[in-house]
Amino acid sequence: MEHQMQPPAELKTGTTTVGLVAKDCVVLASDQRATMGYLIANKTAKKIYKITDRIGATIAGSVADAQMIMDVLKAEAKLYEIQRNKPITVRALTRLLSNIMFQGRGLYLLQCLVGGYDEDGAHIYYTDFIGSVLPDKFAATGSGSPVALGVLETGYKDDLPKKKAIELAVHAVAAAIERDAGSGNSILVSVIDKDGYAEVSKDTIMKIWKK
Repeated sequence: MEHQMQPPAELKTGTTTVGLVAKDCVVLASDQRATMGYLIANKTAKKIYKITDRIGATIAGSVADAQMIMDVLKAEAKLYEIQRNKPITVRALTRLLSNIMFQGRGLYLLQCLVGGYDEDGAHIYYTDFIGSVLPDKFAATGSGSPVALGVLETGYKDDLPKKKAIELAVHAVAAAIERDAGSGNSILVSVIDKDGYAEVSKDTIMKIWKK
């Protein structure tokens, strides 16, 4: 039984994604390297998805599974809003993702961080390939996550200002890029607050990265 509960080897693909709750916002960040074993398959991979105007998700694992499930979440979130005349909450969307993963029971090779801002404030949830849902103030996924988590553990504080949270997220992914062969090439950052979902400019990211 213990062996059966271990994640599939295919899940251990190279990537680094991080998410953290800051003061009145959520910050999501990732590298952009997609790997196939020792091959760098893509240098501009998209690993952060906008699900609604106030919810985003990072992906780590199978690209095909991730793209399909992200499309399903976008569609379901829109249907929820149409039927109930209000946007879906971060927790409800994460529970939907959890149900999909749990029904597959290892069929989908995917880890996600779901982050967003709703009527209850800012939230980050970690989900894995069998549907676990773990809320936290910060989290990381992928092969570079041990390095990224070390940076987050050292630098995270409650009620971080948005600017400091963005800097911490960039530094966490940058540290993973320095030490993890599966992570690299560039960094993406998105910020979600009461005003909606926004991507941080490449110029801003590069200025932080070069410090």
